[in-house]
Amino acid sequence: MRELSAEARLHLYARSLSRRTGTGIHTAALYSALALIAAVVFGTLSVHPF
Repeated sequence: MRELSAEARLHLYARSLSRRTGTGIHTAALYSALALIAAVVFGTLSVHPF
């Protein structure tokens, strides 16, 4: 197996880091969207209960 250059190792590290960061951003966006929907539903029910 051949040795990777420092530039190649840095590139692979940056790609894996950006992939993890992107997943974290998507997860945070999903949870914040669900929290917004829950807030609207509970707010609507408290103003006009059934």
